[in-house]
Order: sequence, then C-alpha cells, then structure tokens
Amino acid sequence: MFRRRAVRWLAILLLPLALTGQGRGRRRVTDYAPPIGYTGQFTYTRIRYTPSTEAGYGRRYDVKWDHDYDQSDRHFPLILRDVTKVFSNTLGSNIYTFDDLDLFKHPWAYLCEPGFLTLSDSEALNMRKYLLRGGFLVIDDFVNEQWDNFEEQIRRVLPEYRLIPLDVSHPIFHSFFEMKRIDFPHPYFGMQPVYYGIFEDNDPSKRMLAIVNYDNDVSEYWEWSDTDQLPRDLTNEAYKLGVNYVVYAMTH
Repeated sequence: MFRRRAVRWLAILLLPLALTGQGRGRRRVTDYAPPIGYTGQFTYTRIRYTPSTEAGYGRRYDVKWDHDYDQSDRHFPLILRDVTKVFSNTLGSNIYTFDDLDLFKHPWAYLCEPGFLTLSDSEALNMRKYLLRGGFLVIDDFVNEQWDNFEEQIRRVLPEYRLIPLDVSHPIFHSFFEMKRIDFPHPYFGMQPVYYGIFEDNDPSKRMLAIVNYDNDVSEYWEWSDTDQLPRDLTNEAYKLGVNYVVYAMTH
C-alpha cells in the first residue's frame, strides 16, 4: 500500500517542478561545490575522472564526468527523501576520484559518460577495491560505440567479471517501486536502453557491484525534471529507477 501511495506522490512532487519551462540544452558548469563529506546520511556521490583526450573534450564546459551536474545531483536526493525513509542529504553532494579515500565512506556512487572514461593504474585499482569492499556504482549515460571504451576500462578493473544482461524481472527493479517497464527511451536519441549487472562471483543471486544503463541517460531525466522539456511519465520512471538503485544497494 505504501509503495502505491509513493508512486502517486512521486507524480505529485514532479508536477510543480515542470512549470518553470526552462529551455533545454547543455548547461554550462561554471563551478563545482566542494564535497559535503560524510554526514551519516545518503549523499549523492559523483565520480570525477580525466576525460578522453579527443579534441574538445578537455574544455571545462564539456567535461564528460559532470554531465547533468548539478541539477540531477540536487533533484534526486529530494525525491529520495520524500518518497522513502532513507535519510537523504539534500544540502549538497560529493565529487571524488577513485583515488580519493573519502569515497570509501559512501556506499553508492554515480559514474557518468564512461564512453570517455580514462583511469590511471591507481584509479583502476581503487575502483576495484571500492566495488569489492561493498561499494555500489551506477554507470550511466553512454550510447553506441561508446561501449567499446567503457568495456576496455571495466576489463582493466574487473578482468574476471562478466557484464550480465538484466530484464525487468531482476529484484533491483522491485526493491521499492514495482516497475513494470524499464524500456523507456533515451531522452535524446530515443533508442531502447539495455541494462547490465556486475555480480559477486558472476552470480546474479549474489550482491550486485554495479548496474550499467547502456543506451540510456537516466540522470538527464532527473536534471530536467524542473522543466516541461521531457515527458513527465518518463521522468517518473527514471526517478523510480534511481530510488530502486539506492534501496537495493543499501539492503544487499
């Protein structure tokens, strides 16, 4: 009963957010807030990395790890706080590299645009340690041939692990909201997303270390939920995914 009420409440929460009608496009980042650190609450934690050296990607306004910052990082904890009993920090977020030991104080982290990810040897080692010691990583926002770089990097980190396809029957999609669909389209390109899990011992019945949203951009929906630029019903589905990811990570 509570979860059915929460679904309705999610739509109500998003209704006033859709009234500002801001134009949609790449929001330029001019500054990054310092990490809020460990507070004993769930704090949205974003991974920073050195982007690909392809022409243009080193410019500050086009840094790939910060896509959807900071609107998605602010909007999502508000929804999580209001529809669950998770103590969610709504005053700020964290940005860490895998070499930052403070990352290990936070069991949930978000990695954006892994198609442009590069890792030093120490970052690859610490990413491995983070995942194997109980961290949960949401890997989001990449499409098409960007898979190749992501796969190359993840093989460096977890060479013995497999990327296992997921469908809507997996428990992560039912950990709080009972999701009936996970095939809502990419907000820019319209393709159907594919989901993968990385599991302890390559066993889907054991702990999930990371979930991969391929051909999707879930946090794009979160970022623009204070406008009328994306369909509200799909934005709701994206929020349900995120809430489920947190609840699953905190209970497994």
